[in-house]
Amino acid sequence: MSDPDISVVICVYTEDRWEDILAAVSSVRAQSRPALETLLVVDHNPALLDRLTKEYKEVHEVEVLANAGPRGLSAGRNTGIAASRGEVIAFLDDDAVAEREWLRRFAEGYADPRVMAVGGRTMPIWASGRRPAWFPEEFDWVVGCTYKGLPPGRVRVRNVLGGNASFRRTAFDAAGGFATGIGRDGDKRPLGCEETELCIRLSRARPDAVLLIDDRAVIHHRVPEAREHFGYFRTRAYAEGLSKALVARSVGADKGLESERRYATRVLPSGVARGLRDAALARRGGAGRAGAIVAGVLTAAGGYVVGSLRARRGGATFDVVGIEGDSHG
Repeated sequence: MSDPDISVVICVYTEDRWEDILAAVSSVRAQSRPALETLLVVDHNPALLDRLTKEYKEVHEVEVLANAGPRGLSAGRNTGIAASRGEVIAFLDDDAVAEREWLRRFAEGYADPRVMAVGGRTMPIWASGRRPAWFPEEFDWVVGCTYKGLPPGRVRVRNVLGGNASFRRTAFDAAGGFATGIGRDGDKRPLGCEETELCIRLSRARPDAVLLIDDRAVIHHRVPEAREHFGYFRTRAYAEGLSKALVARSVGADKGLESERRYATRVLPSGVARGLRDAALARRGGAGRAGAIVAGVLTAAGGYVVGSLRARRGGATFDVVGIEGDSHG
C-alpha cells in the first residue's frame, strides 16, 4: 500500500475556535495530495454541530458528526476513526493548519508495510508574535508542539504526538482505539498522553510495528496568550506527570517512561547548561529558561507521584474500547 487513501479527523468542541476550525479545514482541502475525506467530530456541543453542518452542507468531502462517546478528545477521535473510510487516518488539531505537503509526507511513510503510524512536526504560532524569552524549546510539548531534543528527519520513535499524526486502520484493529479517561476534555485540566498509551499498546499487539516521525510533515499550531504564561506552563507540566503515571500503571514504567528517561538525562541538562551560559553572556531569557526547565521537571515529577498514588488506590482509571464502524472496508 504505497499510496493509501487518507481520511483526516479534526475534533472540535467550542465555537470560540470558529475561525481556527475553518482554517484547519481549508488547510486540509489545499493539500497537494488530497484527502479522501475530512471528518469534523463535534464534542457534545449542539450549537457548534448545527453551525458546522450548515457551513459545510455543500462541501461533499467534509462531513460533520457528533462525538458518539463520552465527552473528551479520545472518544471524539474514536468516533472519527469508526466513521472514516480511509486506509490511513490522520489527525489534525482544531487550532492548527497543515502545510501543503503534510499528507504527501505521511503517505510516503506507509510505503513500508511494517509502518503503523507516522507523525509530523508541530510548530508554535505564539499569540504575542514571538516566543516568551523564558520559555524553553525543550518544553514546547507543553503547548502541543514538537520540542527540542527530538531527532531530525524521518526517524523511528516510541510514540507519535496526537495533534499531528496518522495511523493505519489496521493499527486500531490490532490495538483498539484511544483510551478514554486519560486525555483532554475541553477546557478541563490539560491532561495528555493518550497517544503515548495507544502507541505502546500498539507495539505490544504488533511487535513488528514501526512508528515514525517525519519532520517534513509540518503543521503550525496556535498558542493562545493564556498559554504563554508560567502559570499554564506549571499546570500543564503537573498534568503531564499525572498522565504519565496512568500510562506507567497501564503499560509498566519501563516502557511508559523509556523516552522520558532519555529526555530527562540528556536533553534537559543540556538545556539548563545552555540557559545558564546565555545568562552569563547577558543574553535575553537565559536564566529564565534554565529556571523553567528545573521547575518543569520538578512539577511534572510531583504530578507523577500524586498520579501514581491515585492509580494505586484505584482513583484514576481509563478505558480502552474497540473501534466499531460499518463504513470502512
